[in-house]
Amino acid sequence: MLAAKTLPFPSRITKVSNFPDSNLIFPKSVPAIKANRNILGNPFQASCLKTALESVVAPDIQSFPAATRVKILSEALPFIQKFRGKTIVVKYGGAAMKSEALQASVIADLVLLSCVGMRIVFVHGGGPEINQWLGKLGIKPNFLNGLRVTDASTMEIVSMVLVGKVNKHLVSLINKAGATAVGLSGIDGHLLTARPSPNSEQLGFVGDIASVDPSVLRPLIDNYHIPVIASVAADKRGQSYNINADTAAGELAAALGAEKLILLTDVAGILEDRNDPGSLVKQIDIKGVKKMTDDGKVAGGMIPKVNCCVRSLAQGVRTASIIDGRLEHSLLLEILTDEGAGTMITG
Repeated sequence: MLAAKTLPFPSRITKVSNFPDSNLIFPKSVPAIKANRNILGNPFQASCLKTALESVVAPDIQSFPAATRVKILSEALPFIQKFRGKTIVVKYGGAAMKSEALQASVIADLVLLSCVGMRIVFVHGGGPEINQWLGKLGIKPNFLNGLRVTDASTMEIVSMVLVGKVNKHLVSLINKAGATAVGLSGIDGHLLTARPSPNSEQLGFVGDIASVDPSVLRPLIDNYHIPVIASVAADKRGQSYNINADTAAGELAAALGAEKLILLTDVAGILEDRNDPGSLVKQIDIKGVKKMTDDGKVAGGMIPKVNCCVRSLAQGVRTASIIDGRLEHSLLLEILTDEGAGTMITG
């Protein structure tokens, strides 16, 4: 989401000849050529971009006039130029994880953003899938203040489901969509070091993040691979902990000096009136969101998400957004349009 309005672009157009059998059309302008030169000169990235664009725009947009298709693509250019080469950390969960159609939309968005030069880091939880497997094993899920109570047997299942099943499924989907994903957990490469939460007596193996070492991520994102990170970490003794995925994403964004942190949620964003879906707050700063919290306008499950965003901003992340994961292509709406798809919090 940008504050400025989309700039006008020249009407002359050209086909992208680097894409074999491609009908994709871009504005013929110096900025466009500069923005895309590195991508189009790399056969893998060119193929990646073609696959991603096809998955995003086809088949519905094919019924639009050619001039309309060109306008849609050209209006994304200033946003691509703004965020090209920047790190964007996305936390994935909620409705977007439950629906196959929304999942496909998120994957297509990630691949497209990666192919146009954004450094994507993808962090996920997997609450619904964990609950499903606990049910199969006859274990009833328990929660305390929105956090999963995690005893030793539950922790074993959490690790198996998040790291062994959900993570690899997402990696497979991203690879199939044309990008290169690498599956990790917080345990790998000492990426996240955990410590017991202050309420460990009640919550069990639910951890906080003691430290972050992003060294293992840098070669991946420098080469425009997409790290897919399961929110499981271990302490210095090797004990595994269940980590809140929002918290993991926020701390990773801070450690990487990310341009944006984006949390996909099941709500429209931060609402001025919690009972009025039309009262969405499009943009707010830290001071404003703290006042809303003090006034009781931010409450319930939104509080830890807002706190996560505020903490990441305080550590140097440029913007943090809480967006509606129920919207198809919500990531593209947030990053490549003026309108956005939720609430953007600034420092």
